[in-house]
Amino acid sequence: MALLLERGYLAQHTSSGIDGLRSFCMQQPDLVLLEARLPDMGGCALCRRLRDLSDMPIIFISAAADTHDIVAGFEAGADDYVRKPFDNDELLARIRTRLRRSPNQRGSEELVFNNGELRINFINREVVVRGQPTHLTPKEFALLAALARNAGRVVSRQALATQAWGERYGDASDSLKLYVHYLRRKLERDPLQPGYILTTRGVGYRFAKR
Repeated sequence: MALLLERGYLAQHTSSGIDGLRSFCMQQPDLVLLEARLPDMGGCALCRRLRDLSDMPIIFISAAADTHDIVAGFEAGADDYVRKPFDNDELLARIRTRLRRSPNQRGSEELVFNNGELRINFINREVVVRGQPTHLTPKEFALLAALARNAGRVVSRQALATQAWGERYGDASDSLKLYVHYLRRKLERDPLQPGYILTTRGVGYRFAKR
């Protein structure tokens, strides 16, 4: 953190995943440097939680040189991966590059649709449908988060599966269709006539922005 402060950045350090998540929601940073090894949770798990909340850049920093660890970081939603030990100037260059490319979209703890009929809390990973808490599996929640974050926009099947579950699922169109079916059963008044998750034939899906 001293390096960033010396170069004129506003920076805050946390020592655990839970503290980091809490700090993110309060501070809404423009970029996150994320250690792959945390005392209370895996770095990839925290990365997924942060990615549910925002599109801001995430750079992994790790001493791990295993290709599996690097791939796991990218699939969790990281934008870049820096191995320790690293050159300070290289790290700063990567930070500047990611900040230039960032859309600077702020995350939100909760999204609310249809005058409160549907509430999605990304911190607690809770979904409330018509006043009733609704249990979603991790894969269902990840898919719902990707849909809701793109509300009002048509997202191709490949892009949606990749955003929700990682690069390895980019071609999982059959699984995507199945999980859309699961979500409709849990969210819609009539799954056969959905009001939230709409199909755009030949392209993908759109989450109704209402």
